[in-house]
Amino acid sequence: MGSDSVEKLTGEFSQRKIIHCDADCFFAAIEMRDDPSLRGRPIAVGGAADRRGVISTCNYEARAFGVRSAMATATARRLCRDLLVLPHNMQRYKEAAIHIRDIFFDYSDRVEPLSLDEAFIDVSDADACRGSATWIAEEIRQRIYKEVGITVSAGVGPNKFLAKVGSDWNKPNGLCVIPPSDVDSFTRQLPVSWLNGVGKVTAERLHQRGIQTCGDLRRFGLYTLVDEFGAFGRRLYELSYGIDNRPVTTSRRRKSLSVEHTYASDLCSMQSCMEQLPALFGKLTDRLSTLDSNYLIKKQFVKLKFDNFQATTMECIASGFPSIAIYRNLIQEALPRGDGRSVRLLGLGVRLYDVTGEHGVQLSLFNE
Repeated sequence: MGSDSVEKLTGEFSQRKIIHCDADCFFAAIEMRDDPSLRGRPIAVGGAADRRGVISTCNYEARAFGVRSAMATATARRLCRDLLVLPHNMQRYKEAAIHIRDIFFDYSDRVEPLSLDEAFIDVSDADACRGSATWIAEEIRQRIYKEVGITVSAGVGPNKFLAKVGSDWNKPNGLCVIPPSDVDSFTRQLPVSWLNGVGKVTAERLHQRGIQTCGDLRRFGLYTLVDEFGAFGRRLYELSYGIDNRPVTTSRRRKSLSVEHTYASDLCSMQSCMEQLPALFGKLTDRLSTLDSNYLIKKQFVKLKFDNFQATTMECIASGFPSIAIYRNLIQEALPRGDGRSVRLLGLGVRLYDVTGEHGVQLSLFNE
């Protein structure tokens, strides 16, 4: 592959604007969010040591002792005697992940989830934030911190590879932007261990040949790398120039849409909850207006989180344009579940039915 081919491939996809978002120590972050007394302590989420458990994730205090994901819990405890290992609470993690993903969908329908807490977002055609991928990424980070209560790191680049590298570059709670004009200089000094598919064994093979950075890798040339590494050699060569032609793909469509707000002062009565309803309802209808015509509303729901951080959801079957009266009734039914506790968070939402693929029938979001 000559320099002309590299420039052609790089230029062809330089107009893409890809964001990669990755929550910082996701499971552990949710635990610390819900129990602030855990902050500053080395904690991990995983299985019990006496049952051959494995660490799913840990916070940065635990990582300072060498604790890592996929490590045996028994080993982690030997490294950090004060390590607190918490059991999984998947329901809470899933709730947070759904909220985070809904935020992603506010900016683009092209969202490719990689896990509960990680996704690529193609914002090439986005109108939000004047079309600036950098501003969108920062706004997403701020919204997740405000609405979900955890931090995420983000990378912005002209392709998936560089966006993913960017999200890891300034962890935790960081943002790294790699514009097309900086791709060559950025990748030239990038360690080869950061390349997709380069594990310990491949990295060692490269290091033995004096290849430490992508700049070193480029000097070997395409044919030499293909001869040495087979088909993967071409991939190594392209990545050394920051070339990655993979599109952001998603086969999943949103199943719900919601808005919620955590109040600086708790809502202490039914009346105070009702007073917040019009503003929330207005935000919800604004967001619904951005959906395409392949969605139908099938349910309305409300979410309440009480001052003890316990949450409850109440929903009912509904269709057509959302009714504020229905939300009022749902709040009246849900509030007694708190046994008199005040409300710190109030949310409104709808469950959606995607008619895409239904024999080409196009239906309106709002029934006439």
